[in-house]
Amino acid sequence: MSEASLTWPDGNDRVPYWIYTDQGNYERELEKIFYGPVWNYVGLECEIPNAGDFKRTQIGDQSIIVVRDQDGGVNALVNRCAHRGVKICEQDKGSFAEIMCPYHQWTYDLKGDLLGVPFNRGVKGKGGMPEDFSMAENGLDKLKVHVRNGGIFATMSDETPSFEEYMGQPILGYYDREFDGRTLKLLGHSRQRIGANWKLMLENIKDTHHASLLHVFFVTFGLFRVDNDSTVEMDDTGLHTALSSIRGKQELNDGTAQMRSFDSDLKLSDPNLLDVVREFPGDRTVVMQTIWPNVILQQQSNTLATRQIVPKGPNACELHWTFFGYEDDDEEMTARRLRQANLMGPSGLVSIDDGQILERTQEGILAHPDAEGVVELGGRDTDDTDHMVTEVALRAFYKGYRNVMGL
Repeated sequence: MSEASLTWPDGNDRVPYWIYTDQGNYERELEKIFYGPVWNYVGLECEIPNAGDFKRTQIGDQSIIVVRDQDGGVNALVNRCAHRGVKICEQDKGSFAEIMCPYHQWTYDLKGDLLGVPFNRGVKGKGGMPEDFSMAENGLDKLKVHVRNGGIFATMSDETPSFEEYMGQPILGYYDREFDGRTLKLLGHSRQRIGANWKLMLENIKDTHHASLLHVFFVTFGLFRVDNDSTVEMDDTGLHTALSSIRGKQELNDGTAQMRSFDSDLKLSDPNLLDVVREFPGDRTVVMQTIWPNVILQQQSNTLATRQIVPKGPNACELHWTFFGYEDDDEEMTARRLRQANLMGPSGLVSIDDGQILERTQEGILAHPDAEGVVELGGRDTDDTDHMVTEVALRAFYKGYRNVMGL
């Protein structure tokens, strides 16, 4: 496509398809978004509980090591040796006493500071590093880290505002509702690769009404449906969103009568799958948060998880799920969380639908980069609403996206 054709239609109710397929736009996203003044989600403290514990993650196209040091601090380090640029760590998780490059064995401490260089003083009086070589100036690249109630975020920019300012209200309140200060307990991971642009996964959560049409399980058993008591709330930028809802009944009504996916005869062989216990303030049984730019924080009934979105070029992404509970959960609650986790993940009773439909979306738009999507449901405004028969969160999202990208 020509640069002249990469323009945005008037308003926020049309979304040009080239933003999902254009390589140049993707490269600008890396610089302006992932490497810009944002807080990227990189993990949970319960994934690295002890000194030396690490996880390998990704921000944009860059590999990152998140590690706990001997002082208990959490560090995020670019996974690239300062010597010759070698990717140091290939493991997804583990523990080490120090960080050593496999190529020339430059060695770093858990804060990323350079500890040692082989043959630094030469051999038999020959060779070695220059006298003015500085160990202090040749450590690993370090990211600024913020930890809040067990969630770990990192930024590559010196211009990123405080985490509290960045999140804004009401999103910070929803975040603290789930990350309420209790020690988190890791329950498990899953991972999937989806042949779709990374923004489509964020959109999928912000798209409030698709669940009532695509997901037979949600529709039939009332877990997340447009006829439920619901709210859609955004921060001032429109980039963060919180969808909250109260579970409905398996009944035929004005809403379900319009949903072809509703099946009044569908029964569960094990009703314990939907044994939901109230555990948070208020009566919301579902809260789905999209925190810009790369994480979905979910409470679906009693299963809790983060979904980290990792872009893989313009036409693919990975979704890294981390399921968790709280250290003070009893065995019954842990079993309940794990049982309900079957709704989610790559082959979950609900989420399996999303992976397939997002790939079909990408396939549909790839051949038509000059076309555009329509997001007019509920009008053309970008304000909070008290129902889910709307695409307001998508309009607000792209209003914010256009501002960040200069479109």
